[in-house]
Amino acid sequence: MPYYEFGPNDIFHNRIKTHPKVEFVIYANKVYYNNDAMISGSLPSRTTNVTHVDTGFISLYELNVHRDEREKTATDSTTQMIYPFITKNGSLSSFSTVSSNEFNSDFNYGDILTSSYPLSSSIRRDFFDTDATRTRVEALRNTLDYYVHISPHYAYSSSEPGDTLKTVHPQAQMVPGCDKSSQALGLVSIPSIFYGSSIRKGSVHLKFFISGTLLGELHDRDKNGSLIEVTSSIHATGNVGGVVLYNEGFLVLTGAWDMHPGTFQDTYKGAGGGNQDPQWVFFGAGATDGTTATTAPSSSFSLEYEGINYIPTLTMLAHAPKGLLNDSNNPTFLKSGSYTKNMKFTITESHHYAEDNSFAIKNIVSSSHPHFSASFRKQTYISQIGLFDEERNLVGIAKLATPVKKTEDREFTFKLKLDF
Repeated sequence: MPYYEFGPNDIFHNRIKTHPKVEFVIYANKVYYNNDAMISGSLPSRTTNVTHVDTGFISLYELNVHRDEREKTATDSTTQMIYPFITKNGSLSSFSTVSSNEFNSDFNYGDILTSSYPLSSSIRRDFFDTDATRTRVEALRNTLDYYVHISPHYAYSSSEPGDTLKTVHPQAQMVPGCDKSSQALGLVSIPSIFYGSSIRKGSVHLKFFISGTLLGELHDRDKNGSLIEVTSSIHATGNVGGVVLYNEGFLVLTGAWDMHPGTFQDTYKGAGGGNQDPQWVFFGAGATDGTTATTAPSSSFSLEYEGINYIPTLTMLAHAPKGLLNDSNNPTFLKSGSYTKNMKFTITESHHYAEDNSFAIKNIVSSSHPHFSASFRKQTYISQIGLFDEERNLVGIAKLATPVKKTEDREFTFKLKLDF
């Protein structure tokens, strides 16, 4: 088997920039991711969700997919679920969720600490009413102020009175000044696994539906992070209802104007909060906020955007030169009947080592005339290319869909591409 070393111009490192499209639909305390309903399958113990995560979530690392999660019983103490574990020993290693005090007082040396898989992730929606405590928003203060040079709507606090709501409705009102520390505010958190490196500018769309009818839409059409109302069923468009933190994966919604005043109301603050007119700060009501799930039975929401994901790519050029790679160790390379099981391919003596030249190579050159053999030419068919490390350990195989005929006067260059 011939080995060839890649030259300095045969290996290229680059990356592919992709824009995966993502859509979340929120309705009736459920989040639906890319229109995928929960996938169920028949497992040994019962029918369940094969990924073991809720609708609208994705399984991180895709562990325990289609595994049986049956409970341990007196007669069956086994389980097929993978789970992480740590034995308490002198290294003092533990899970990050176990405090030092718990680790020292609740466990003895030799005890096994266990956790569970799969880990899952989904978007999170938080609503903060006027003057409510908002630790998660306060943590974004420096980040929001950092982007003020891009759009003034990023400002965490501003004394500017705001823009007049452009509306023809008699109940027109003023958009309040910017004070994200106290004003009513909605926060949508998007984990990075749903967008990659960042959210693509100009791709964010938020839609607010009432009984299936589109009530309003926000879009970052200017690609500066400002979520501008581009569709409204009751007033003129152009108002800014929030901002997007593209690199951090947050939507800060500050649009507190009534989108359909006096006509429709829903329980956006929960059953105990009464009915409210639809506002952009209520976007996502029905998605969990970490503590409670607010039910807005007649309202639904859609969040669409594109991510930016970079895929490292390794490109390798494997050359098949002229006059080479025209021999094969495959027994079918020799003419049938020219050898037996007891014959040797090599002749070894005390002062002599050579290949036996009595074997005939099969002539597979096709002729344009029937019942006539064309002149013999050495040719092989390349069907796969092996990749080896410096110690000649096979680390990969590239297979061709159709073997390529290699003659002595032909040369080929095979382009191998590997995505990480």
